[in-house]
Amino acid sequence: MEIVAPMNSALLLLVLSLVFSQSGAQPPQPAAPSPSSDACNGVYLTYTVTSNQKIVPLLKSNPARQPYRFESMLSVMNNGLEELKSWRVFVGFQHDELLVSASNAVLADGGAFPVPVGNGTVFAGFPNSDLKTAVETAADLNQMGVQVQLIGTLFGVGPPNVPMPSNISLVNDGWVCPKPSMQGKNVMEVCCTQDPNFVANTTLDEEFLPRQNGDLTIMYDVIRTYESNYWAEVTIANHNPLGRLDNWKLSWDWMRDEFIYAMKGAYPSAVGTTDCVFGKQGQYYQALDFSNALNCERRPTIVDLPLAKTNDTSVGMIPNCCRNGTILPPSMDPSKSVSAFQINVFKMPPDLNRSQLNPPVNWQINGTLNPDYKCGPPVRVSPSEFPDPSGMLPNTTAVASWQVVCNITQPKGASPRCCVSFSAYYNESIIPCPTCACGCPSSTSRTCSANRSALLLPSQAQLIPFENRTQLATAWASLHHFPLPNPMPCPDNCGVSINWHLVSDYRGGWSARITLFNWDDFAFADWFAAVELPKAGAGFEKVYSFNGSTLGGVNNNTIIMQGLEGLNYLVGEVDGANPQKDYRVPGKQQSVISFTKKNIPVVDIPGGDGFPTKVYFNGEECALPKILPSNNSNKLGSSALISLILAFAAFMLMMQQ
Repeated sequence: MEIVAPMNSALLLLVLSLVFSQSGAQPPQPAAPSPSSDACNGVYLTYTVTSNQKIVPLLKSNPARQPYRFESMLSVMNNGLEELKSWRVFVGFQHDELLVSASNAVLADGGAFPVPVGNGTVFAGFPNSDLKTAVETAADLNQMGVQVQLIGTLFGVGPPNVPMPSNISLVNDGWVCPKPSMQGKNVMEVCCTQDPNFVANTTLDEEFLPRQNGDLTIMYDVIRTYESNYWAEVTIANHNPLGRLDNWKLSWDWMRDEFIYAMKGAYPSAVGTTDCVFGKQGQYYQALDFSNALNCERRPTIVDLPLAKTNDTSVGMIPNCCRNGTILPPSMDPSKSVSAFQINVFKMPPDLNRSQLNPPVNWQINGTLNPDYKCGPPVRVSPSEFPDPSGMLPNTTAVASWQVVCNITQPKGASPRCCVSFSAYYNESIIPCPTCACGCPSSTSRTCSANRSALLLPSQAQLIPFENRTQLATAWASLHHFPLPNPMPCPDNCGVSINWHLVSDYRGGWSARITLFNWDDFAFADWFAAVELPKAGAGFEKVYSFNGSTLGGVNNNTIIMQGLEGLNYLVGEVDGANPQKDYRVPGKQQSVISFTKKNIPVVDIPGGDGFPTKVYFNGEECALPKILPSNNSNKLGSSALISLILAFAAFMLMMQQ
């Protein structure tokens, strides 16, 4: 038997080209890998800068901010013996790049173009997310690899310098990449190999990747498919014990000119088909009545339906649908931690067959006064199973399933949307919410100071809107000889504020009172709050006016609270009894919480252990004061005269309104 030596990639491509030219067919035209790729028996990555040109504006006086248009190519080639599923590659951009487009890939964090990537970013494959091997494809480069054409803007690096990234690496679990090497000035390459010490914590399916955990997961399950369209069920599941969404809005990008024809359980925020009628969809589906379609936007936004539509036979009747956009944490109510809807999607050529299915990409979800989420790309997983409603028939299985994993994040420069004030039985003054805790407009410097510390306040000031507190705060500062800054500090600008008051501290235990203030003009139904007390939380005993419990497990020092049945509605701010002279009144709920010191290591309640290190409202982490109430000054009972003078000042202030 004759032994044939293996051909290198360049020779193989030449042979394939000759075969296609003799047959008259046109071969695919992927760029051949460099000769050094043949020495890589893993995943071979290259990054090549192909163009870098100066663009306007021309900033001769500030060359560091001169913009340049760059074009580059990221190449991923699987030279190993195992299929690479859902490839993800990190590119260490380092020149303040603004990425405008990327072919054959999406951003792994779900970002939409244009997007700043100056600190590096991760790309995920789309639509070809899995790279097969040479063995199973007879060295078909189109199935083994992918080339990602990148176009964007960078700053300060012009010819003859080449704007190379600091690093490129494969970030899939179980792979290691050495430091990349340079080939000339414009090509970076690296060979990544499987980590022999890596042990997966799940059993991999031969065909699909395992489902991942996250704060929030979204399943995109195709349940019925036809030649030109399909039905999919979208399921949003909350897994974070403190995560929550109110009035959720879900958006994504269609990448194959799809459009939404019908929905059940949810609805597009904008209904209209103009883009279809005057676009390529209208040219292809000439016999289709587009007046019945719902949405033709490339990036639609989906909103939930109200509870009244739950049993509506035309738009409801979907399990876990129609909850007015509310998704509660599982620790609060597992039955309300999931939301679902169905969507009818029409496809466009060349995807007109039952098996050609592509999920949307660049998923994003957000709510009102809720955490921010970053969502990854859709990953193909094993088909979901749906129980038969009657319980008598076998489970049905989805045609195809994709999972999107979203995690809570704090965007750079983002401000909280709630804040906390501290007070204690041993101090007359309240430590208010921090200045600009929830952000300040850029023009405030003329009227108030965004950098000054908030003024200490008397307790009665908590029920007065910030814009009406000035005289009371000034009088309090004057009586206690506190300095008065000029200009005065800006407000906290938070819609919700929470006061944590230390009520008592004794040998066997201690107590606190939590008060919630809603300064917005809308109410919060099914609200919840949580406090984290690292040292003293384990001694939690009871919340008297709310439902309360610890999260348990590793979160045993976190206490979650919600309103009692029928009282779980935090109303918005309303007019006072006499709007002509009375201040507006915030919605308010409060409760005392008791703790024991039994079996708790030594704790210093006034010294800081009795104050939470984190406070959450409806899943949103609130801004905390930077200082605690002092226990060696301004003690209660220090001066009856002060109390009388303050009461008189408040009375005079009310009379002037």
